[in-house]
Amino acid sequence: MKRQSGEAADRRDSETIRLNNPNAGRGMGDARQTQRGGSDVATNQRGRRRFVRRTHLCHTRRLILSTGQIGRASLMVRKRIRAVFAAALVGLAAHAAHAQYTTDWIANTYGTIASHVGNNARSMWVSPEGVIYTASFWDENAGGVAIYQNGKTLGSIGTHAEFQGGAITGNATSIFAAMQYSTPQGSGTVGRYNRATLQRDLTIPVSVWNAVSRADVITGLATAGTLLYASDYFGNRVRVFTTDGVWQRDIGIANPGALALDDAGNLWVAQKNAAKIVEFSPTGALMNTIQMASASRPASLYFDASKRQLMIGDQGPDMNIKLYAIAGMPKQVGTFGVQGGYLDTTTGIRGQVGDRRFTRVVGIGKDAAGTLYVLNNPWGGGWDLGRNGATDIHAYDALGNALWKLQALNFEAIAAPDPTTDGALFYSGMNVYSGTAGGAFVANTVDPFTYPSDPRLDMNDYQRGQHFGQLVSVGGHKILVASGQNPGNFNFYHFNAASGYIAIPDASLPGKGFNTSLQVTAGFSIDNKGDVWAGLNGTNAISHYPLAGIDASGKPSWGAPTSIPTPASVQPTTRILYLSDSDTMILAQGIAGSWDWTAMNGRIEVYHGWSAGNVTQPNPVIALTSANPKSIASAGNYLFVGYVHTVPNIDVFDLNTGQLVATLTNSNTGMMDVGNDVDSMYGLRAYLRSTGEYVITKDNYNGSSIVVYRWRP
Repeated sequence: MKRQSGEAADRRDSETIRLNNPNAGRGMGDARQTQRGGSDVATNQRGRRRFVRRTHLCHTRRLILSTGQIGRASLMVRKRIRAVFAAALVGLAAHAAHAQYTTDWIANTYGTIASHVGNNARSMWVSPEGVIYTASFWDENAGGVAIYQNGKTLGSIGTHAEFQGGAITGNATSIFAAMQYSTPQGSGTVGRYNRATLQRDLTIPVSVWNAVSRADVITGLATAGTLLYASDYFGNRVRVFTTDGVWQRDIGIANPGALALDDAGNLWVAQKNAAKIVEFSPTGALMNTIQMASASRPASLYFDASKRQLMIGDQGPDMNIKLYAIAGMPKQVGTFGVQGGYLDTTTGIRGQVGDRRFTRVVGIGKDAAGTLYVLNNPWGGGWDLGRNGATDIHAYDALGNALWKLQALNFEAIAAPDPTTDGALFYSGMNVYSGTAGGAFVANTVDPFTYPSDPRLDMNDYQRGQHFGQLVSVGGHKILVASGQNPGNFNFYHFNAASGYIAIPDASLPGKGFNTSLQVTAGFSIDNKGDVWAGLNGTNAISHYPLAGIDASGKPSWGAPTSIPTPASVQPTTRILYLSDSDTMILAQGIAGSWDWTAMNGRIEVYHGWSAGNVTQPNPVIALTSANPKSIASAGNYLFVGYVHTVPNIDVFDLNTGQLVATLTNSNTGMMDVGNDVDSMYGLRAYLRSTGEYVITKDNYNGSSIVVYRWRP
């Protein structure tokens, strides 16, 4: 109605126009102020009306024009006013929409695809100039060899799936890295890459074990002068080539691993599982052996020429770097890092990571300035050698002071806001995060020494790791559920004061704790009371497992289930969300007859009063209009929907009306990307804070990070 009255006023004054009216700019200024977000629409309309009235009243200053001139001039003014008004409305809408939410990220040092830290670096070489090269099994949006310097991303080498990740080395001109089993060359081959052009110019066959997918064949690489050394793990030998790929000789040793060469040309070979490091002369003659403690696992080696010390990254319970003087008989002369690493309780909370609180030290290097670089792999990861694992690079100055970190801690995974901290912390299936603009890596929740049978350590896990986290708190007791990308299995964990951040394994669904062997293919939910709701394969029913109790140690247990038939109108069901606070059940329909049991067809039914007896009358029924919905989450009065292979948007629906009330995209485009989509069944989490703010997290496998939206209705 306001717009119509404004246009009518324009028409009433269309026969005359005042040129160079000093008051005209005031009305237009109101519109410009509105476009900047400083005034509302009503203010803009008032400005337009003031402009028209002032023009109409200034009879003594009019310039009388011909009828044609009057018409053309009046039309131009009306168009200009309407254009400004429309721009003001657009500006207001954009400002209001973005004012409702912010976009942030955690789990990666950098937020954009161009600058992001690469996924799961498993080995590292550092040039004298301080350029870091790491090798990874997989990075969705970069080459498998990532390049860094001074805490910044410089680029990458190769395709995203070109390298096995377990071994890398270099010299002044080239990088040498073990190639992936899926390449034509296979897992027994080393690729040589020019450091200037970043192109591969040679492949060197090392082992006949050329198609090994779930283990490393080439477990160590090192160069000295014109020679390249390569550990052939299954061939029980270290092979020596020229850097141009001409074979020289083999050195026999059982299951060789990491390699280092000292300043005399002697070769040091780690035997990780035997807790040994064996020294050979330049001609291959056996020299000294360092026998470490039986629990030690020497996973990485580096020779520090400035101190004539061998640095050994111990992946055993000590989780530190051991320093050996090698003049004469090798002798340990010190350590670097907290004894016990992230599990130590004298300098931090059990599970807490940080400076010198290492996890798996898989890479060590120094530059000519004396800066020390340490590559960690937090515990956890799947059968594809940590594709879903984590990059954690620390830089220390010559005095051991921390300089910076480079971290990529999330690939195909999600972290849930922690209700015990009102959403300040985030729990994935493996890690804990906090903060903004990349956030902070707080803890690794896996303890492989106390709980070696933790399903999150299973290298044969068909889900490629249990990196997706769901978290609830019942009476202050946290229950973590860890699962894979599109899971049929869910694993349950609890915490207590003694374990700190370490998640203690409890039960699995399917499994004995729930007395079923049926996989969960029709939806899963754990509510705020700790009850579990699951659609077991082939049952066309929702199994409700009530929380039976939590013992003195914090361990939960569940009672026998009740079975509720799935409403026919939403069969086959593929997602279940139950909100115990409001007794609301949300069911999403799958695609009948489809091989893809993870897919949704767009129909979502909302049942208010489900436990009170309403299991037949959904209201509202939400019919999604965007294609390929994949993941849903809910908190408070809202449903959040993400899509796969289409858009990165998160749509927000009112659970009472079923109406779309907001779409979350990216309000922070200068600092971050939000990925392409949500390529996982449980890739969204949502939480309503005590402040009324909603925190929504989204898996961003494109940038190896987690997107964090903060939204206020």
